[in-house]
Amino acid sequence: MNLKNQRTNRITARFSQLRQTGEKGLITFITAGDPDLAATANLVLAMEQAGADLIELGVPFSDPMADGPIIQRASERALRGGTSLERILGLVRQLRTQTEIPLVLMTYYNPVLQYGLAKFAAEAADVGVDGVIVPDLPPEESQELRQEVHRRGLDLIPLVAPTSTGERLARVGQTAPGFIYCVSLTGVTGVRDHVPADIEDFIKRVRSCCTQPLAIGFGISNPAQAARLARLGDAVIVGSAIVRVVEQYSADPAKMLAEVARLVRQLKQAIRGGVENGTL
Repeated sequence: MNLKNQRTNRITARFSQLRQTGEKGLITFITAGDPDLAATANLVLAMEQAGADLIELGVPFSDPMADGPIIQRASERALRGGTSLERILGLVRQLRTQTEIPLVLMTYYNPVLQYGLAKFAAEAADVGVDGVIVPDLPPEESQELRQEVHRRGLDLIPLVAPTSTGERLARVGQTAPGFIYCVSLTGVTGVRDHVPADIEDFIKRVRSCCTQPLAIGFGISNPAQAARLARLGDAVIVGSAIVRVVEQYSADPAKMLAEVARLVRQLKQAIRGGVENGTL
């Protein structure tokens, strides 16, 4: 098997496995380098053991326009600690000696552009990254990066939102690799008390244009919400709720790992239970 197929298969194989078993996926997000890169490595392994199916590593950035206060603070802590894109790629290389869980970098465009698109794609593929999410890069302007990462076998995961037009959804459906990130609301990341009332109509609209797996993110803060949204999509993405636990227990690494693992386990169990019981 060549390098490209190995890279692509980690994401597609996981979703294929989920479909075969009738399960919905849990995608978890943490900010790389928060509180430090050694802790990030331990958190990745703990989340995998607790049931995460795919893990997003946030690349800290000084102007995270799509993120709410919880992830903004995490980015600030990581940057103060000296976290860089180069060091995150080194972390992924280290993690690949211990795990084959699909790993996706969630980054803004500027860090990648400054690093060099071709250099980034080559090194990310070499260390074992499987995909990239760039929330501030619209599909119409993503061709150069998309060509570089696809050439190296990585997936450039597109985002769609309730404001996405039918034309854009159709274009995404024709070209998207891996899965489609469905932003559940118009706004920034963060925990919410309620899921949007029109989320079901939005996901149906995306489903009518796209055959790829749909992962729903933004605003999912507890197991009950995860279970509800898992019935609509193929996976749910939880970020701020986990990053908040990291922040709360950052002074006690053992407690932090235990509490993050506990939350991830609860989320996965809720997704399984909600789907099996048909609750919505």
